[in-house]
Amino acid sequence: MKEQEANRRAWDRLARENSQFARTATDEECAQPLLALDRRGWLPGSVRGLDVLCLASGGGWQSILYAAAGANVTVVDLSPEMLNRDVVQAKARKLSVKTICASMDDLSELSDGSFDIVHHPVSTCYIRNLLDVYAEVGRVLRPGGLYISQHKQPTSLQIVERDHRNRYVVGVSYYHSGELPAVPDTAYREPGAVEYLHRWEDLVGGLCRAGFVIEDLSEPRRGNPKASPGDFRHRGMFVAPYVRIKARRQSPERQVADAPTLWTPESS
Repeated sequence: MKEQEANRRAWDRLARENSQFARTATDEECAQPLLALDRRGWLPGSVRGLDVLCLASGGGWQSILYAAAGANVTVVDLSPEMLNRDVVQAKARKLSVKTICASMDDLSELSDGSFDIVHHPVSTCYIRNLLDVYAEVGRVLRPGGLYISQHKQPTSLQIVERDHRNRYVVGVSYYHSGELPAVPDTAYREPGAVEYLHRWEDLVGGLCRAGFVIEDLSEPRRGNPKASPGDFRHRGMFVAPYVRIKARRQSPERQVADAPTLWTPESS
């Protein structure tokens, strides 16, 4: 698919350029890996011995921190260059990390119910059909498994420019379908990547329909009131760029039990 090739090239380039999005784990972070990964307390107190999938998160940060905390780590990413950073960092730190080059919506190399945690940073914007991703995550997670994901908020992707009064202009329809058009404001867009807007009914509703219960939701603050217009932190004060979701996979039995029933006169 052309969007996969475009996104693979874009992230290979970002990795080679040592982008901020390809930052590897530091010694200080590895000394307290769970604190670095989870400042909100969403993870269990220990992940030692747990099976963790770092989904679309190559780059040598999440996978290394989970491995340093004692988890059995698999990292899936579309970009070979990003995965190479995981390999290099794991070798340097004498950690074990399994890498798989694949798209987040096709985890066919992974068995059903093989993970306790799926940790998924911002990346669903690169996939046309978000529900395919949720279905695959639900398949590879064990019942009761934890899914932590972060996404670009739809309004952020609707912004096209900043006007002469430093107001941010919503110029992409909320119901836009297909890949997003190129726009002057690229504060929260990656150069060369093909991106898609996912509405809240898919981001949140789709997660529930895929068999997950949402336990918490946060909006990471990326704004700074002292930032100058044109800086991404200035825009972040007006439009929240990201949403982070903590969800739990229900067991199939629980999903059936909780399903709404149809009232009939005979049942009264």
